[in-house]
Amino acid sequence: MFPITAVFAAVFTIMFIKLAFNVIQLRRQHKVVLGDGGIDELTKAMRAHGNFAEYVPIGLVLMACLEGNAAPFWLLISLGVILWLGRLLHARGMHDTPPNFRQRVGGMQLTFASLGLLAASNVIWLACRNWPN
Repeated sequence: MFPITAVFAAVFTIMFIKLAFNVIQLRRQHKVVLGDGGIDELTKAMRAHGNFAEYVPIGLVLMACLEGNAAPFWLLISLGVILWLGRLLHARGMHDTPPNFRQRVGGMQLTFASLGLLAASNVIWLACRNWPN
């Protein structure tokens, strides 16, 4: 029913699992059962995973809404790629040692841009489709 959103959801799920495995690997390495154990590297991995979990779902919901309202595929793909690039840059920036602040900031800028554009696109698309002739 929502093939474009489904593909992006699958890609984001793979990224989410990778970020979770990073946390699991560091927990095992440092023998931390709960929390971050005061290990900065684990804190970074946990926040990269958490940040991903905080922003991606709303992006996918907005994409599904836009796709469900028959928006053009190029618009969905473009906005999905911007969100994907934002999440990729942010995760890489968090993972680098020392953290790459430019990638983190760039990733968040792309993430916010994609979410803002998705929200605006939903409103504009619906307004234009339903505007009285």
